[in-house]
Amino acid sequence: MSFTVRPATPADAPAIAHVHVTSWRETYTGRMPQDFLDRVTDGAARERRQRMWEGATADPAQVVLVAERGGEVVAFASAGPPRDHPGIDAELFTLYALKAAQGQGMGRALLSALARELHARGHRSLALWVLAENPTREWYLRRGGREAGEKTESVPGGELREVRLVWDDLARLR
Repeated sequence: MSFTVRPATPADAPAIAHVHVTSWRETYTGRMPQDFLDRVTDGAARERRQRMWEGATADPAQVVLVAERGGEVVAFASAGPPRDHPGIDAELFTLYALKAAQGQGMGRALLSALARELHARGHRSLALWVLAENPTREWYLRRGGREAGEKTESVPGGELREVRLVWDDLARLR
């Protein structure tokens, strides 16, 4: 089934929050402490994420894109100014798809569209933090990312190890 990629609007915030929370449950169950996962994917978390996405989609410093299939948002991606990646121009904040939408080219299309938009805004490099156990880590590496360090964060019930991935030349992702 075909899909479209388009810029997100504040009206998309509920759908983005749904994909965000649902994809976390689908991807991270068994990969992070369950108590922590339950807390970041419950109803209150979905409401917080909806408010966050309302703000992010209205923020001119960020790029938020959605992928729709049959008029329904099934994947999304966002990027903006880097938070903790010295020497990098932009950060990939999110790239999530519902499990039923994975393997259909949406992730690649979203990443390419983000790279084009960031490059058009003058950014030349991109980085992200990915959970070390995340199966998409290899997917990012196949898209030309390189590993460039890691960090460990303490969360209720355990620790999360994340790996920084970097694209030194955004033009290669377009």
